[in-house]
Order: sequence, then C-alpha cells, then structure tokens
Amino acid sequence: MTKCLIAVPALALLAAPGLAKDSYPPVEVLLQTETTVIGQPIAYPKGPAQITVAIVTMQSGQKTGWHLHEAPLTAHMLEGELTVDYGADGTRVYREGDTLVEALGSWHQGTNTGAGIARIFVVFAGAVGTPNTVAE
Repeated sequence: MTKCLIAVPALALLAAPGLAKDSYPPVEVLLQTETTVIGQPIAYPKGPAQITVAIVTMQSGQKTGWHLHEAPLTAHMLEGELTVDYGADGTRVYREGDTLVEALGSWHQGTNTGAGIARIFVVFAGAVGTPNTVAE
C-alpha cells in the first residue's frame, strides 16, 4: 500500500507537463521585437502603467496629420492599406494582417491609400499622465 501511495503522486508529476502542453490552445505570435518600425529601441514612459486599446478607422484618402507617440504603440492592420511617411526614415505601406510597433517620439503621418476603409487595432503601452499621441 505504501508503494502505491508514493507511485501515484510521482505519476501525476510526470503526466502534468504533457497535459498542460496539450490543453493550452495554440498561440500565433504576430510580432516579437525589441525595436520600432524605424529601428528605435522600445522604451516605456515613467509612471504608473496604463494600457489603452483602440480601433482606428480611416476613410479612403484620410490622413492622420503629423504626430508622434510618447508611449509604445503596437498596431495590427485589420483591414485596408495605410501608408506612413516617417520623414527622413522613409515611407512604409501596411496592409491587412501586418503587425508593427510604431515609431516612438518621431514625427510621422499616415494616409489611407486603399480604396476602402482602413481599420487598425492599436495597443498603447503607456503611463498615467503620458499622452499616447501628440499632434503637430
């Protein structure tokens, strides 16, 4: 009986890693990076953390205006096409399915260059009192 009481916990420990591996749903990593789209290291603002999640919807031809972000912003293109002018750092085109970490503290302007709407899912990893976006 003593051998049985020792064997059962040992078997449970051996089975647990396999069970956890098989029961957790698959994770599809969209992006993992230490830099922004223009090669800057990602840096978080000081202060109490604050996460902001939003969907930006832009009409065809609509522009964001020149702006910058003081908090790291991760974006995922849900729909459409967005062309972003980073000035001296060049221009990039993002389409449905693209995921990026936007430029930080660098002026840029986005334009919906697609025929329909552009929808962008964004997550700001900011801090209380730090603006996520600063317009020119």
